[in-house]
Amino acid sequence: MNTKSKNTTSGAFRGVFAALVTPMKAGGNIDCNKLGRFAEHLIRKGVHGLIPLGSTGEYYALDATERERVLRVTLEAAAGRVPVIAGTNAGSTRDVIAFSRQAETLGCAGILLAPPYYSLPRLDELFAHYEAVNSAIGIPIMLYNYPGRTGVDMPPDFIGRLATLKNVRYVKESTGEMPRITELLRRYGDRLGVFCGCDTIALESFVVGAIGWVGGVVNVLPASHAKLYKLAVEKKDYTAARKLFFEMLPTLELMEGGGKYTQFVKAGCKLMGHDVGAPRGPLVAATAGECRQLRQALKQCDEGCRL
Repeated sequence: MNTKSKNTTSGAFRGVFAALVTPMKAGGNIDCNKLGRFAEHLIRKGVHGLIPLGSTGEYYALDATERERVLRVTLEAAAGRVPVIAGTNAGSTRDVIAFSRQAETLGCAGILLAPPYYSLPRLDELFAHYEAVNSAIGIPIMLYNYPGRTGVDMPPDFIGRLATLKNVRYVKESTGEMPRITELLRRYGDRLGVFCGCDTIALESFVVGAIGWVGGVVNVLPASHAKLYKLAVEKKDYTAARKLFFEMLPTLELMEGGGKYTQFVKAGCKLMGHDVGAPRGPLVAATAGECRQLRQALKQCDEGCRL
């Protein structure tokens, strides 16, 4: 494999970005061949970008060698057709800087970065953390605000402060609170690209001006996600967009509200004909009963109606 697979896509990030799953073999090792094929599948279905090593990609369960392998395979599969934004989160500033520099060296178009987990940094500490990462790289940073996962909330005022750093260009807002999206757009939309990170408010986010959507369910219904973006953002056909969104909503609500997001995403991929394996422990595969629920939800969307 090449030592560097340059992600040559230029211009602003916008559209539907898949929070890419990490396919696993039966024994729990990464299936690199399947990862490459699956990334190709998503691109062919119309997604606008790939984000490996996010929470849906189980970055927290991968070692440093595996993380590098995932990036190399994803970059090679994308071949510059869509941006690849690397999740570079870790528990310490030093490790985040190392992963972020690696992503830039390998040719990623940007990084996705949430607050460090578990340590619960205060906002002044967190600003210093982001400032250090910003100074260490030259590619865009997409902030990731998901206090439900990290235990740290980044309120709009603080995100606006971070947006003064030269590489902080985007934010994935995942609290699920629609007023957060609206306030970020109203106050900072001229200098910060806002991405919806909560699946169940994606349509509303597009209507008020969000430029994109980062989601794990994109792995399961990529064509539907891409179509919704086209209808709502490019065509401004809100009647058709609403109809499609309501068809997708049972699946989005089940996955987001069931407390088993990654497990359901991987199960959904299998139901849709792309077996990406089970999650790595401590997570376990969705049960047969949960898969039946998921199948019924997917069948309500045109993309999954043949199930």
